[in-house]
Amino acid sequence: MRPEEIREMADVDIAQALEQLVGELFDLRMRGAYEELENPERIRQLRRDIARLKTIQHERQLGAARAVPRRSDDA
Repeated sequence: MRPEEIREMADVDIAQALEQLVGELFDLRMRGAYEELENPERIRQLRRDIARLKTIQHERQLGAARAVPRRSDDA
């Protein structure tokens, strides 16, 4: 998943994708504990995609917090 693709997604879609990828990562780790994985590189890809999703999600949260107008005590 590329950062540009993630930035085009809505907040709800990011949360859903994050939930799906975390579940897939859990399943792969469990399967890898008792059998050889067909593609062990997939775990690394999932970890990176999860990190990208969380990073962009956090950027949006910070952007929303900064967009709140500050109260002026000059009046």
